[in-house]
Amino acid sequence: MAEHEPTPEQLAAIAAENEDKETVNYRPPAQKSLQEIQELDKDDESLCKYKEALLGKVAVLADPNLPNVQVTRLTLVCDSAPGPLVLDLMGDLESFKKQSFVLKEGVEYRIKISFRVNKEIVSGLKYVQNTYRNKMKIDKSEYMVGSYGPRDTEYDFLTPLEEAPKGVLARATYNIKSKFTDDDKHNHLSWEWNLNIKKDWTD
Repeated sequence: MAEHEPTPEQLAAIAAENEDKETVNYRPPAQKSLQEIQELDKDDESLCKYKEALLGKVAVLADPNLPNVQVTRLTLVCDSAPGPLVLDLMGDLESFKKQSFVLKEGVEYRIKISFRVNKEIVSGLKYVQNTYRNKMKIDKSEYMVGSYGPRDTEYDFLTPLEEAPKGVLARATYNIKSKFTDDDKHNHLSWEWNLNIKKDWTD
């Protein structure tokens, strides 16, 4: 297997290919609390109905000790996987560094992030993922998740369909550093996990 290991130059070429060349020119709006939004134009019946349609009844009385955003789970959604591939992000995050998801080369998959918004509207949520091989960064992906109001059930965000790398050179363990952040650069959660690309699910 060692003779198939890519050289540092090949890894650098992969990283250069995957480098994000686009910069988003976006300025977040000023943050308003949920109470401020509800108080705005409260005599305008049609606007009140519109806000209720967007925000629901907003009778969510969350535990004041809870963070506003809680990231609960990461799931690799893959129809051909023999079983569920789920990370419980409410548990011991350190343990993920010692284990790996196995993903068969060439399969199509999505990443699903499950999260809660407990108290205030949060704008510009973003999922950022940096992928490393042999401690060298070879890819960075950023996904705009969007803006969400509080509710008593979880939200799910699905990334676009991706294909796992394939071929002898692609078979390896990849270290992934994930971050769930927002417009205000508030880091709601950071965690590390490993993805092992193999020839087959049970290889």
